[in-house]
Amino acid sequence: MDPLMLAVEWWWIAPAAAGAGAVTALGVRRSRKSSGRRLALDAARNDLSDAQHEAGQRKRAVKLARAEHARLVAERSASRATSSDVASARRALQQAEREAKAASADVRARRVRVNVARAEIPPASRQERFPLARLNRAHDAITARWMQYETDPARLIAYPVMSNGKDPAMAAFLAAARRARDLRPASESRITTAEFAAYRDAVADLERTFDVAEHTAKERAAGRDPDAGPAWQDSAHALFNRSAEAIDKAAGAAASAFAAWSARRNPPPRDETPEQ
Repeated sequence: MDPLMLAVEWWWIAPAAAGAGAVTALGVRRSRKSSGRRLALDAARNDLSDAQHEAGQRKRAVKLARAEHARLVAERSASRATSSDVASARRALQQAEREAKAASADVRARRVRVNVARAEIPPASRQERFPLARLNRAHDAITARWMQYETDPARLIAYPVMSNGKDPAMAAFLAAARRARDLRPASESRITTAEFAAYRDAVADLERTFDVAEHTAKERAAGRDPDAGPAWQDSAHALFNRSAEAIDKAAGAAASAFAAWSARRNPPPRDETPEQ
């Protein structure tokens, strides 16, 4: 075929390809801006979905624990299970119920976070208010608070824990600082929802561990032990355990007495067959 005729016939391919490339590039830029604005909302939605799945599993675990407890109660009445077995099943049921309540509370909290993240979606023109930019500023703020203890001689003398990497509270903070540093995305780089969620959680853990380390340092500077909890909590916990065991033993004794009373009241029929 004549090259000139071929060029005339396929003249539209190059403009079409260029136009398609321009549209694709525009779509990528728009997608990047949209994902940057909505990172917190997308991550919050993923967290809510995970929390709902966890809550469903906890509810099913409660049903299983309740059925197992009922089975053992019936088995104990038939002298095929002990009071200790029933007590263990009751504790498992109580633990499953507590975990189910915690999971339901987590779902409610995650819903609130979704609503907050939706309300905080910034305008496209305010990139400094994008979720990742806010997270970077929170990270930098914690680092600045920590550096005040590292660079101020008076604070170093007053709060030596803040420069002691062997202290458990400070060691936890330093580990959180390394994790947040490693998960922090490079500037101008694309970031997925999962990466943002991991960095968000790392910064939250950094804030928590710094607060614990700072509280520990101030308590020890004041001559108090931050790890000493109220003694009444341990006593109450021990009393609760002893009471639960006593109730189980009493219930077992009552079941045994009832079975013996029933046996006496309804004796088995005698064999009245005459002797040969």
